[in-house]
Amino acid sequence: MRIAVIDKKKCNSESCGKVCYKYCPIVRSGKEIIIFNKEGKASINESLCIGCSICVKKCPFKAISIINLPEELKNGVIHQYGKNSFRLFKFPIPKKGSVVGILGQNGIGKTTALNILSGNLKPNLGDYEKEAENKEIIKFFKGTEAHEYFKKLLDKKIKISYKPQYVDLIPRKFKGKTIELLKKIEKNTDLILRKAKELEIENILNNDLNKLSGGELQRVAILATILKQADIYFFDEPASYLDVRQRIKIAKIIRDLINDNKYVLVVEHDLIMLDYLTDLLHINYGKPGAYGIVSQPINSRDGINAYIKGYILGENVRFRNYELKFEKHASLKIEENLKLFEWKDFEKEFNNFKLSVEGGSIYQREIIGVIGENATGKTTFAKILAGELKPSKGKISFKTKISYKPQYIKTESTETVMEHLQKITKEFGSEKYELEIINPLMLRELFNKKLCNLSGGELQRVAIAECLSKEASIYLLDEPSAHLDVEQRISIAKAIRNFVKKRESSVLIIDHDLMVLDYLSDRIMVFYGEAGRKSIAKEPTEARKGMNFLFKQLGITFRKDPVTNRPRANKLGSVKDKEQKMKGEYY
Repeated sequence: MRIAVIDKKKCNSESCGKVCYKYCPIVRSGKEIIIFNKEGKASINESLCIGCSICVKKCPFKAISIINLPEELKNGVIHQYGKNSFRLFKFPIPKKGSVVGILGQNGIGKTTALNILSGNLKPNLGDYEKEAENKEIIKFFKGTEAHEYFKKLLDKKIKISYKPQYVDLIPRKFKGKTIELLKKIEKNTDLILRKAKELEIENILNNDLNKLSGGELQRVAILATILKQADIYFFDEPASYLDVRQRIKIAKIIRDLINDNKYVLVVEHDLIMLDYLTDLLHINYGKPGAYGIVSQPINSRDGINAYIKGYILGENVRFRNYELKFEKHASLKIEENLKLFEWKDFEKEFNNFKLSVEGGSIYQREIIGVIGENATGKTTFAKILAGELKPSKGKISFKTKISYKPQYIKTESTETVMEHLQKITKEFGSEKYELEIINPLMLRELFNKKLCNLSGGELQRVAIAECLSKEASIYLLDEPSAHLDVEQRISIAKAIRNFVKKRESSVLIIDHDLMVLDYLSDRIMVFYGEAGRKSIAKEPTEARKGMNFLFKQLGITFRKDPVTNRPRANKLGSVKDKEQKMKGEYY
């Protein structure tokens, strides 16, 4: 089975001179395989395509993909968006009494699957020219576990609750106070207050939504989802903007939804939370923007390990020819003469919050991971180092050039990505940036896209590129893993480590993804205390020692998976959890 996929946003026949048409051997033989519509966008007749891929190589905008797939997938198309467009093969299966996870790259059909399961999108079973009838859909799934579910869904006998992926869009759609939004879902104020207390957001119920942080918006969205009386609950990336403790707590709250009559589906890129939260896992693989295939359900531990290895044993499918590895690097030997930046003890006070920072320093070619709960001053510390805020007590000398990527990235600019990055440096696009930034951040495909049209993950990659493109000695990256998939996180983590070596600079990285911090950090800086009121930032210390200190404060333990060496959270109160706490080994 051969499919041809054309990215209509990239296709621009006026600029390229229709090279796909000129060089196609089937066109030269006199057959009408490539045609152009009124807007000059190409389409390919898949039945005539011989798979030579000349058009793929010649297209200057990389708009064309020609892909050979197993013939047995031909009758497994769940949905296709149009001619030469993305298609989804096979399907995740909700299971009563279990939390089912979906793991895969961005742009590979996870949200499409959720939209179909939630009734927001009706599957066309591959026939994009007409809407499939209910009878066809039910017949298609006959003999599978999904049959009963779709029968109830199409008969409107299933109540649905859905937490969207991009919670930062909520204030644009709803103006007003948090409590007003929640009362549209649940009239019982006592119930709202009780659940809000579980999520630790009872103090923000009377705050305007547009004044909330990303972590607060995420918990408000989760609260709104669980307040709704439903048969199936969908959570699209519930970990974004949350700290480690909150992620573990949210996982427990979501698991509490389970009973014999409820379905729960979760899409998530944080492997620790996904492992902790789910019972079963579907691996979604394929080519982003072109096609996605959904695996059969696997138990979560084995499923995550299979995803890391790129091989699904039960289906004998290798979907990636390399393993995802967070290999631990050798500890950096600190040399006093390579000190780049030093700060003495200082404090920063706001109306109801005080941050006390212990003195510390950053050395050349060093990466310092910054970790701690939300609202303990990590971003405040970064802004002080970046010169955006001044300490209330103590001084910082800004003799060192610092480049800063903020936590929240918003833009309405109509500039293209290339135009924007060439404003930072005219040399952007040269070989130097190609190897250090463009390739590892997968930016080439974004060059001609407008900033205002980028997804959250795409905007994140551009913001990281912007930060690293500036000439500086220290690079501050605030939550660079947000909205990125697992592959992107690993690729960007490796790019940051290589970047530090080549530039002989240093990086200070704030993040909640433990695998990213575990891989990157030479030393760790821990923020702890009373969130939103009073906190202390410890001086940078050896990575494992810092992690152990923090998780002792939080009462959470982690162990290493024996197969992939990835961190796994222990269930609170489990035998392993008690053993590690007795030994003082929290991480």
